[in-house]
Amino acid sequence: MITWILGHILAAGIGISLGLIGGGGSVLALPTLVYVMEIEPKSAVAMTLVIVGTVSLIGVIPHWKQGNVNLKTAFIFGSATMLGAFAGAKIANLPFITGNLQMLLFAIMMLLASGLMIRRSAKSTVKQPDISEIYTKPICKYCWLWLVSEGLGVGILTGLVGVGGGFAIIPALVILGNIPMKQAIGTSLVIIAANAVSGFVGYWGEVTLDWNIIASFIIAASIGTVLGAYLSQYVDGKKLQKYFGYFLLGVAALILFQNRSILEEFSPKRAADHNPNYQQILRI
Repeated sequence: MITWILGHILAAGIGISLGLIGGGGSVLALPTLVYVMEIEPKSAVAMTLVIVGTVSLIGVIPHWKQGNVNLKTAFIFGSATMLGAFAGAKIANLPFITGNLQMLLFAIMMLLASGLMIRRSAKSTVKQPDISEIYTKPICKYCWLWLVSEGLGVGILTGLVGVGGGFAIIPALVILGNIPMKQAIGTSLVIIAANAVSGFVGYWGEVTLDWNIIASFIIAASIGTVLGAYLSQYVDGKKLQKYFGYFLLGVAALILFQNRSILEEFSPKRAADHNPNYQQILRI
């Protein structure tokens, strides 16, 4: 019972994060399902996609009312990410992609997301910067091609490890899609929801799902989103983003430690144990 309560408090934290800083919530869902609710990683990834996709879709509503959803850009970028998410889910179901490997990849993505959050918040505390100062503009003649290629990459990661990819989607929409930040946030939620649907279809029939936990997590996260949106009037989102970034850094380190066994598989000593000719191969 205590585990159930703790898991749902963290689920509410997913929504609060989305409401306060516009992202980061999806990276809380997977470790909560795996380490608190004790769900097998592959099933947890599929369940994360449903939870994150539903909460993101709910989050689109206020942005849609304010006119901050660019459907044309969402279609271009979203088509690529949906294709990538489906492919990522199919890759995740291959025999050599273990649950430990998925969690290791997830931890690496958390490290990247936390680093970006800390970097952006550090720049934001100095002054109110232009978006080009936060995201480096690439030199490209056909930016829409970069948009599509990045969409495929983000989609594959979504399907493979269940991250929403907002930390990569928003800068891509601003710099490559050339749309304002407010539109990028609203549009990214549409894309994340579409990715989640596509990735989940890729997992359908391959893993077992606990629909009771999915439903209760969606309710808790939705309540958290409303609470987060209310608290955003009183809390400095930029400072919170910095602290949240350090929190993600700690969680990523913990996940890496928990899955250190898979890193040992690639160590020279372990490889030599499995293959007596390892040293000879190295010399060649």
